[in-house]
Amino acid sequence: TSFQDPFYHSPSLQVSTHLTSIFNALIIEPTIVYNVDDSATIMWLLRTARAELQYFPDPSRVPGGYAILSHTWTADGEQSFQQVQEIGQRCQITGQNPRDLVSEKIRNCCIQAGQFGLEWVWIDSCCIDKTSSTELSEAINSMFSWYVLSEVCFAYLSDVSSNDNIRAKRSAFRKARWHTRGWTLQELLAPAFLVFMSRDWIRIGTKLELAPLLSEITRIHEDFISRKSSFLTNASIADRMHWASRR
Repeated sequence: TSFQDPFYHSPSLQVSTHLTSIFNALIIEPTIVYNVDDSATIMWLLRTARAELQYFPDPSRVPGGYAILSHTWTADGEQSFQQVQEIGQRCQITGQNPRDLVSEKIRNCCIQAGQFGLEWVWIDSCCIDKTSSTELSEAINSMFSWYVLSEVCFAYLSDVSSNDNIRAKRSAFRKARWHTRGWTLQELLAPAFLVFMSRDWIRIGTKLELAPLLSEITRIHEDFISRKSSFLTNASIADRMHWASRR
């Protein structure tokens, strides 16, 4: 595990627990997606216009739905829940828009979600209070369902430029770090609508449009990627374990 794992820095839970949760959702107990009691799960979302955090008791009933971000963490880390809260509190005094002061990644994600007509967005790095072991554990157990429930998922590829020839044999897209992370396996499969974004936030394509290429890269059948077939019911446990073993 490296710094790119979203919860690697948390002292409250071991990485093995996080990986077990992914395996449970994708491999051992796929029906967990439909059995999660979302009303009992804490979910914080960012308001896209201001990057302010707000609590929702029921993620399935967020007004207008929400966008969600899939990404790999940078070596320098990401802004945390507490840092985003502190920026919001400071801006209540100064009158500034917090969105102007958060990280470039958070700001651009908010802007993209707003352009999709969505008022809310969820980002793992800053929408979970990782100092609370209870909240962190609930978030990990619910994460697959949160990606399922999203209106759109943005897969942000910080190591792919907008002018990359993605279908070239040695393209940056093929070698993107995103394709190698354990967490992004569920983030590829769970959302109905996923849009890949370049490092400068230019649209690369949707997972439906890129299904054949993604299948080449991940060795996951393109019907599972495009949702022509449900991996929850039609992919064997051996298949799922093979997908995970490549990350």
